[in-house]
Amino acid sequence: MTGRKEMISLFLLMAAYLLTGCEKELNFNYHQSATQYVVEGAVSNEGMQARISLTNAVEDNTTTSDLSGATVIITGDDGSRTPLTYTRNGFYRSTKRGTPGVVYTLDVTLDDHHFTSTSTMQDQPKVNSFRVIRKKIMTEWFQLGDLRIQDLSNQDNWYFMHVYRNGLGYRWAVMSDRNDPNRELQQLFTFFREGSTDNDVLREGDALRIEIRAIDQRAYDYLYSMQVMESTGTNPIANFTGGCLGYFSAYGGLTIHFTYHADEVEEDDEKGE
Repeated sequence: MTGRKEMISLFLLMAAYLLTGCEKELNFNYHQSATQYVVEGAVSNEGMQARISLTNAVEDNTTTSDLSGATVIITGDDGSRTPLTYTRNGFYRSTKRGTPGVVYTLDVTLDDHHFTSTSTMQDQPKVNSFRVIRKKIMTEWFQLGDLRIQDLSNQDNWYFMHVYRNGLGYRWAVMSDRNDPNRELQQLFTFFREGSTDNDVLREGDALRIEIRAIDQRAYDYLYSMQVMESTGTNPIANFTGGCLGYFSAYGGLTIHFTYHADEVEEDDEKGE
């Protein structure tokens, strides 16, 4: 990487650390008092699913209410039509896998409401490596997750990456290949500051699961708006017609697993010019 890119990476890392809004657990912290429907839908190389729930009022700290009784259908512009079957906890599922390049539409009908969203299925991403590194930023040392993705060739690409620690959401981020198409892309996750006693500090033997998805621009725009919502003071952009919250994404995905060992953390060896 060039020295310019190294400086940009350092600037973004400091911004993420100071704002604490770029890489963290994905949650639907919407700014409204009235209850609303939430639909989270997906088509992937592993199957199709949607989760339907109802938010609670802001003053109610209990969990969201999962909903059954909806009619959920996913259609594709290839002529396919897949009804999803209710399982439990608000989830509707099918084992049918998506096909890259197909534009899918999710239709949800519930209590006289109708919600729709579309998304184009993407190819499966390619991961080159993942490691945990140490990097000195200003006067302090941080440990970072260093994920390298080989960009899919000759097409515009957008990516969503979610790191889980011991089964719980830990960090997440989105990126596009706009500045470096057809090359290796790097995503740095700020894990923790060395010497910190916060709960975010990785412990010996922690199990990390990293989910990487190649998503379409519509899903990227939604997730990016979530990433910056705390600094802008706004809700995410609408991804559905009909007035519900949530988003629908047809993606190619893969998962890698990593066990944290402190003696295997590598000191960053990339220097700026």
